[in-house]
Amino acid sequence: MPQGARGASVRTPWRRASRPVPGGPSPGKRPRGPLSNSSPWSAEKAGKGTRGEVLSPLALRRGSRWIDGSARMISIRIQELTKRFGDVKALDRLSLTIEPGELFFLLGPSGCGKTTLLRSLAGFHLPEEGRILFGEEEVTRLEPHRRNTGMMFQSYALWPHLTVAQNVAFGLEERRVPREEIRRRVHEALDSVRMAALADRRPNQLSGGQQQRVALARALVIRPRCLLLDEPLSNLDAKLRLEMRAEIRRVCKEFRLTTVYVTHDQKEALSISDRMAILDAGRILQVGTPRQVYRRPGCRKVADFIGETDFIPGTLATRDGERATVETAIGRMVGLLGDPAANPAVGSAVTLSVRPECWVLSEVEPPDNFVRGRIGEAVYLGEVAQYDLIAGGQDLKILELNPRFLDHATRGDVFARALPEDVAVLTA
Repeated sequence: MPQGARGASVRTPWRRASRPVPGGPSPGKRPRGPLSNSSPWSAEKAGKGTRGEVLSPLALRRGSRWIDGSARMISIRIQELTKRFGDVKALDRLSLTIEPGELFFLLGPSGCGKTTLLRSLAGFHLPEEGRILFGEEEVTRLEPHRRNTGMMFQSYALWPHLTVAQNVAFGLEERRVPREEIRRRVHEALDSVRMAALADRRPNQLSGGQQQRVALARALVIRPRCLLLDEPLSNLDAKLRLEMRAEIRRVCKEFRLTTVYVTHDQKEALSISDRMAILDAGRILQVGTPRQVYRRPGCRKVADFIGETDFIPGTLATRDGERATVETAIGRMVGLLGDPAANPAVGSAVTLSVRPECWVLSEVEPPDNFVRGRIGEAVYLGEVAQYDLIAGGQDLKILELNPRFLDHATRGDVFARALPEDVAVLTA
């Protein structure tokens, strides 16, 4: 069985299901593709053209339709999608548009519906209501193998008895791609993730990061219309995750693939996504760029989920367009509405959200938009210090680069100011 898929009911490469795969070999027969166990793989053979000439990786890339992704870049449109598991609505009339070539992230707490949405795109779940369109083609009821999506699972699901090259080639063998084209495309895919030199190794001879690259190459080699990634970095250590974030973005952008990526890691999403959607209880709370979602959260749930923030309750005093003045127990603050479409009435309850790094400490009273308090606990972290500021009975977390206020914990009051554009006024 594939590595990391214990307990799952799967079919091995040499044991066919009773029903033939469209375009694949007959049931019960061992595939006789160019990269089967009886056929040794060599990187040198992979780099030969149909006339026997040796091609460089660069020449292979330039001459390949796979690299020219303009014809395959598609939008993904999800319209009023509903998926139930018994009495539970995993997706609740969810609508979303992902633009061609976007690296789009789905985030949210456990049980929010992000993995259900990804598996619905792949065809593993059929929704009760709604539509899914790849470009102009509706694929809502289309079988998974006819959607031509490349999916990378959290466990990687590599066949332990096959070499790296054979694992990557398996999807092409199922599609009965010609022998020479398989060799060429496998070499292209492995070269693109910098694994061509390890084509003869087996999965148990690879590190976690190398296995992840092989799984990515296997998803790419079939020339998918879109790439679906289900928490692909969750099994890696912190250092490898940092390295592979950039690698995944590079590959997706180089091959101009529309990519949907599910993760719990907010830093991962903020660092490499083009846009993201925050989900909760099967609904989308907010869609935007990383900067938009982080700096202008539309509601308290989004502000609380993405990064750290200080929440300050208050009452709306005045409003001028998106700019709002709020009276709080620790002072009057001016900020911007997190949801520009919101229409709160003067006198209604609101909540301010201020990121810890947005506060600026001072011993001199600022002209506006400040709170006054005492530094309680102070934690020195080298380039940054973390303070607990006690202001009017409320604890605020403040981060200071190049710390200067560490010794103020036992001294007098200090002031913390935030610019209006750094204060989000939340109505929900």
